[in-house]
Amino acid sequence: MKTLKDLHITKGIKVLVRFDFNVSVINKKIVDDFRIRKALLTLNYLRDKKAKIIIISHIESTKTLEPVHQHLVTMGIQNVFVKNYRNALAAIEENDIVFLENLRAHAGEKENSEEFAQELASLGDVYVNDAFSVSHREHASVSAIARFIPSYIGFQFEEEVKNLSAAFKPERPFLFILGGAKFDTKLPLIEKFMQTADHVFVGGALAHNFFVEQGYEIGKSVVSPEKFNLQKYFGDAKLLLPIDMVIKRGDKVMHIDLGEVEKNDIIVDAGPKTLELLLKAVNSSAQILWNGTLGLYEQGYTEPTIELAKMISESKAKTIVGGGDTLAAIAKLGIEEKFSFVSTGGGAMLDYLAHETLPAIQAIEKGVDK
Repeated sequence: MKTLKDLHITKGIKVLVRFDFNVSVINKKIVDDFRIRKALLTLNYLRDKKAKIIIISHIESTKTLEPVHQHLVTMGIQNVFVKNYRNALAAIEENDIVFLENLRAHAGEKENSEEFAQELASLGDVYVNDAFSVSHREHASVSAIARFIPSYIGFQFEEEVKNLSAAFKPERPFLFILGGAKFDTKLPLIEKFMQTADHVFVGGALAHNFFVEQGYEIGKSVVSPEKFNLQKYFGDAKLLLPIDMVIKRGDKVMHIDLGEVEKNDIIVDAGPKTLELLLKAVNSSAQILWNGTLGLYEQGYTEPTIELAKMISESKAKTIVGGGDTLAAIAKLGIEEKFSFVSTGGGAMLDYLAHETLPAIQAIEKGVDK
């Protein structure tokens, strides 16, 4: 891949940079600026080189990126916020950093529109993608744009690829922990790492599909409706599944063992015996890759996931973690620096691990050179 290191930057060159500033905003304030802080390496490098910088991004928690613009100002990065991207060129003539409004205000973004991509490309001399966490999407600002402008990946994107690639030739014993939901999208990862990892722990709602195919009752718990023929994994010592759980039974929340779930129960989290199983696996591993929570984190069932974050952070293993709610648990504890690498990606992390590439990577590899 062409990286920012390959780009010869001259004073005044217009660099169009795609960041992922899709952060949580409450009352116009940034709740967690992890992704913003991760962008600073590329942003400050371009500032030091005296480039003219045009920032593009998207946001979902609010319709406008203006709170992110203000947050950058408080971090000492002066920038001019431009609501209409067609005014960007005029603004960049008078300012060093121009920050454009939410890309997803334009239908062409999600449609991967060549017309919209070409309009964006016309704003810069070169394009830099430092938004790894959205690079599994075939959107105009991460995919089609590379057809119209010389394109490179930024420093954070490069770090993501370097660190996640370590899972393909891991230190051993290697433990892969996968949680969350959406079994059909995550099955390729289970299949891949059942071949390459020493242990694969499948938790959260993902485990429910295994329970169903093993003949266990899961009540009204979240589960993918399809059958995935998982019998080939039953009895494989590599596969680790929850052995107890926290369930909601009517108005009561209680802890039970696997096999004790009743028809109206809802499995909401992992139990203490499962955490003991995980602790043993974590402490015996030289490398750990973790993505996804152990329960319904967004509904307030957080403690087992937080305990898992603690135990992984305290292990002596090389630790790579990612995923939205996974990062929320880490942020809550303030232990980000205790992991070897914390990915900004959720879906992008999983897609890269499964396929060893992403649409944005392929776009830049095939894109124009000059």
